[in-house]
Amino acid sequence: MTSRNAPATKQRILDQAKRQFAQHAYAAVTVKGVADAAGVSPNLITRYFGGKDGLFLAATRVEIPVADSFGGDRSELGSRLAASIVRRWSGAPGEDPLLVLQRASGERPEAAEALAAFLDTNSFEPLRRYLRDSGLDDADAHARAAAIDAFVLGVSTRRRVLRSELGDPAELEAWLGATIQRLADG
Repeated sequence: MTSRNAPATKQRILDQAKRQFAQHAYAAVTVKGVADAAGVSPNLITRYFGGKDGLFLAATRVEIPVADSFGGDRSELGSRLAASIVRRWSGAPGEDPLLVLQRASGERPEAAEALAAFLDTNSFEPLRRYLRDSGLDDADAHARAAAIDAFVLGVSTRRRVLRSELGDPAELEAWLGATIQRLADG
């Protein structure tokens, strides 16, 4: 007889959901499929997450330590950001919740909203503040942060969502770093 451990069960469900949402489109993932893979009843998914939408949002919760990239001189911002970006993109293939959100954002309004909110809070706003604090006026900091944000999202969409090859990580990092730096410098 196994003992009940709600936190461990919830984590097992989340782990399976992350795997399945990363490998398949939102529509292809079922509550029953996730429950079967986690070895639980589908009712537990409803109890813990409220259903498929809640499970999706929990499975795609994203955390990125962006503060590490915003320390230091602005003249090295491009290289710091590029190193962080390439490290994330080169990580566990298909299991990055940010990538899952990007892929699902065209299919699910809540995924698009979650992605936009995440990027605003964790990328755009800290970058805008960093650029402002590095000596730019607010309007210039806003414009440059918006350009960097759009550039990185565009490259991410092209290379990851549309499943193009990332290419050589060192070359990608150098190109991203130089381009981000030009955008930061104006």
